[in-house]
Amino acid sequence: MARTKDDPAAVDEYLAGLPDDRRTALEELRQLVKSTVPEVRERISYGTTVIFALDRDLVGLVAQPKHLSFFTMSPELAASMKSEITRTHKVSGATIHFTPENPLPAPLVERILAARVAKQRPAS
Repeated sequence: MARTKDDPAAVDEYLAGLPDDRRTALEELRQLVKSTVPEVRERISYGTTVIFALDRDLVGLVAQPKHLSFFTMSPELAASMKSEITRTHKVSGATIHFTPENPLPAPLVERILAARVAKQRPAS
C-alpha cells in the first residue's frame, strides 16, 4: 500500500479486505465524512488506519478485532461530547468504539466533523 498524504486507492484496498459487515459500516462512515467535508483527503496510516485530513489530520477510522473505531483526533472534543457519545457508544480518550450493528449516528459524526474543521480553519 502506498503511504502518501492522499491515497484513496489504498483506502479502497484496505476496506476491500474486511468482512462484509465491517466494510459496509466503515464505507458508510467514509462516505459521510467525504460528503460532509468534500475537500478532505484520505490515506492509510500504520497499515490499517484510514485518516482523513485537511490542513492536518481531521478524523480517522479502523476495524479492530472486537469493534470499529472512529478517531476524533481531539481528546478535548471527545471529552466535551462524552455524555452524548456514551448514551449509545463507548469512548476512550479521543476514540469512539462502535459496531456494524450499532453504527455512529450521522448527526453526531457531522457535529464532530464541524468542530474539527472549525478548529483547523477558524472563521476569519
